[in-house]
Amino acid sequence: MNKVFHHIGIPTTQQQPNEVYIAPVKLYVTDANASEHHIEWVRAEAGSPMPYLVKKTAHVAYTVDDLDEALAGKKVIVKPFEAMKGLWVAFIQEGEAPIEYMEFSK
Repeated sequence: MNKVFHHIGIPTTQQQPNEVYIAPVKLYVTDANASEHHIEWVRAEAGSPMPYLVKKTAHVAYTVDDLDEALAGKKVIVKPFEAMKGLWVAFIQEGEAPIEYMEFSK
Protein backbone atom coordinates (compact mmCIF):
# COMPACT_ATOMS: atom_id res chain seq x y z
CA MET A 1 0.00 0.00 0.00
CA ASN A 2 1.28 3.45 -0.94
CA LYS A 3 0.92 5.99 1.91
CA VAL A 4 2.08 9.64 1.52
CA PHE A 5 2.05 12.42 4.13
CA HIS A 6 -0.60 15.04 3.31
CA HIS A 7 -1.10 17.34 6.32
CA ILE A 8 -1.32 17.80 10.05
CA GLY A 9 -4.73 18.78 11.37
CA ILE A 10 -4.88 21.04 14.40
CA PRO A 11 -8.11 21.64 16.30
CA THR A 12 -9.08 25.23 16.97
CA THR A 13 -12.04 27.11 18.41
CA GLN A 14 -11.27 30.24 16.36
CA GLN A 15 -12.77 30.89 12.93
CA GLN A 16 -10.05 30.74 10.27
CA PRO A 17 -9.82 32.51 6.90
CA ASN A 18 -11.14 30.49 3.94
CA GLU A 19 -12.71 27.70 6.00
CA VAL A 20 -14.72 25.07 4.16
CA TYR A 21 -17.73 23.47 5.85
CA ILE A 22 -18.06 19.68 5.74
CA ALA A 23 -21.75 19.18 6.46
CA PRO A 24 -21.86 15.40 7.13
CA VAL A 25 -19.54 15.78 10.13
CA LYS A 26 -20.24 19.42 11.06
CA LEU A 27 -16.62 20.53 10.75
CA TYR A 28 -14.94 23.60 9.32
CA VAL A 29 -11.50 22.96 7.82
CA THR A 30 -8.89 24.98 5.99
CA ASP A 31 -6.99 23.88 2.89
CA ALA A 32 -3.72 22.29 4.04
CA ASN A 33 -2.29 22.79 0.55
CA ALA A 34 -2.56 26.55 1.07
CA SER A 35 -0.30 26.32 4.14
CA GLU A 36 3.47 26.35 3.73
CA HIS A 37 3.74 23.64 6.39
CA HIS A 38 0.63 21.68 5.37
CA ILE A 39 -1.44 22.67 8.39
CA GLU A 40 -5.18 22.11 8.29
CA TRP A 41 -7.12 23.98 10.97
CA VAL A 42 -10.16 22.01 12.19
CA ARG A 43 -13.09 23.62 13.99
CA ALA A 44 -16.01 21.48 15.16
CA GLU A 45 -19.53 22.85 15.16
CA ALA A 46 -21.78 22.09 18.12
CA GLY A 47 -23.31 18.66 17.63
CA SER A 48 -20.50 17.34 15.42
CA PRO A 49 -20.64 13.54 15.39
CA MET A 50 -16.85 13.27 15.20
CA PRO A 51 -15.19 11.53 18.16
CA TYR A 52 -13.80 13.73 20.92
CA LEU A 53 -10.29 12.53 20.01
CA VAL A 54 -10.60 13.94 16.47
CA LYS A 55 -12.18 17.20 17.65
CA LYS A 56 -9.62 17.89 20.39
CA THR A 57 -6.34 16.20 19.35
CA ALA A 58 -4.04 17.04 16.44
CA HIS A 59 -3.95 14.40 13.73
CA VAL A 60 -1.63 13.46 10.91
CA ALA A 61 -3.12 12.66 7.50
CA TYR A 62 -1.91 10.46 4.67
CA THR A 63 -3.17 9.88 1.17
CA VAL A 64 -3.61 6.21 0.33
CA ASP A 65 -4.34 4.33 -2.88
CA ASP A 66 -6.93 2.04 -1.30
CA LEU A 67 -8.83 3.19 1.78
CA ASP A 68 -10.24 -0.26 2.53
CA GLU A 69 -6.78 -1.78 2.42
CA ALA A 70 -5.36 0.98 4.66
CA LEU A 71 -8.08 0.38 7.28
CA ALA A 72 -7.72 -3.41 7.37
CA GLY A 73 -6.79 -4.57 10.86
CA LYS A 74 -6.79 -1.03 12.29
CA LYS A 75 -8.89 0.49 15.07
CA VAL A 76 -11.31 2.55 12.94
CA ILE A 77 -12.83 5.47 14.86
CA VAL A 78 -14.49 7.22 11.88
CA LYS A 79 -15.76 5.03 9.06
CA PRO A 80 -15.15 6.15 5.47
CA PHE A 81 -17.27 9.05 4.25
CA GLU A 82 -17.14 11.43 1.32
CA ALA A 83 -15.83 14.68 2.83
CA MET A 84 -15.84 16.51 -0.50
CA LYS A 85 -16.65 15.42 -4.02
CA GLY A 86 -14.06 12.81 -4.92
CA LEU A 87 -12.41 12.70 -1.49
CA TRP A 88 -13.09 9.81 0.87
CA VAL A 89 -11.65 9.94 4.39
CA ALA A 90 -11.58 7.77 7.50
CA PHE A 91 -9.84 7.97 10.86
CA ILE A 92 -8.04 5.30 12.81
CA GLN A 93 -6.53 5.44 16.27
CA GLU A 94 -2.93 4.59 17.06
CA GLY A 95 -2.32 4.77 20.79
CA GLU A 96 -3.82 8.10 21.80
CA ALA A 97 -3.45 9.69 18.35
CA PRO A 98 -6.00 9.99 15.56
CA ILE A 99 -4.68 9.28 12.06
CA GLU A 100 -6.56 10.31 8.91
CA TYR A 101 -6.44 8.33 5.70
CA MET A 102 -7.56 10.06 2.50
CA GLU A 103 -8.38 8.48 -0.86
CA PHE A 104 -8.92 10.73 -3.87
CA SER A 105 -11.10 9.35 -6.65
CA LYS A 106 -9.21 8.31 -9.71
